[in-house]
Amino acid sequence: MTTSARFTVVPVPAAGAEDVVVGGHGRDEGAVFTGTEDGSIFRISHDGDHIERIAHTEGRPLGIEIDLDGRLLVCDARRGVLRIDTASGAVERVTDSIDGAKMVFCNNAAIASDGTIWFSDSSRHFGIDNWKADFVRNTRTGRLMRLATDGTVEVVLDGLAFANGVALSAAEDYVAVAETGARTVVRHWITGEKAGTRDFLAQDLPGYPDNIARGSDGLIWVTIASPRDPLVERLQKGPMAVRKLVTKIPEKLQPKPKKTVRVQAFDDAGTVVHDCDVKTTTYHMVTGVREHEGRVWMGSLHEPAVAVLEL
Repeated sequence: MTTSARFTVVPVPAAGAEDVVVGGHGRDEGAVFTGTEDGSIFRISHDGDHIERIAHTEGRPLGIEIDLDGRLLVCDARRGVLRIDTASGAVERVTDSIDGAKMVFCNNAAIASDGTIWFSDSSRHFGIDNWKADFVRNTRTGRLMRLATDGTVEVVLDGLAFANGVALSAAEDYVAVAETGARTVVRHWITGEKAGTRDFLAQDLPGYPDNIARGSDGLIWVTIASPRDPLVERLQKGPMAVRKLVTKIPEKLQPKPKKTVRVQAFDDAGTVVHDCDVKTTTYHMVTGVREHEGRVWMGSLHEPAVAVLEL
């Protein structure tokens, strides 16, 4: 465990602890859960001293939530939306298809108080192993879906620039979804005068948002996985032939995310309440965030660790 004044890195036994969630029921209360690139789901004690693998998805777990009955709801990039019993490790598939077609890149979710699940599918063309191709080609085929309690799935928003993190407002009057490729957080209004319309919670973010989550403070926390890259954004607007060429060159020559640890928190007016930019060499590329009682837990697509920042 690496600790600085307010920032602690907690190693886990596998790389790519992409998202984090804090448990709130029974033995899971206060525990932190994460999923790694080998398909493992880990439970971490609130003090970070005890870590155990509790399940395996046989895929690539990304977004992770606590279901209404205390189970984990996991968006697995390869297997779709899953539920996991934290006691037995049993894995149940909720859905992996939209209108009869399998999802390519299931990513993140939020659960409403009535059990409705809002979740994202980042791309219709590229899966997690080739996420940079969708990002650079700017396919804008990301979607936000609604899974009703009767099992029906509908597409709520389409044409998103790499749909990513999902969060509900405290009043559940809107659902927010991060557009990584456009550096925005889009709102879809569920109730009220704006119901059925969309606008933005945040635009022109200082970098590329990944997962987002509503914290115990009622704010919507947004990860900034990497700072804005002018070269990437020029490529996104260039001829498709050039964009395709860039994604076919060797990995070591492609544009790479810059190393940073940054998360922001927004109120319902879109005002930045917290902007946490941590200077560290021990962690990078924050893709998951969860504020819980004054502690901000973070995950990373690449790191074999989660981290926590004391506010």
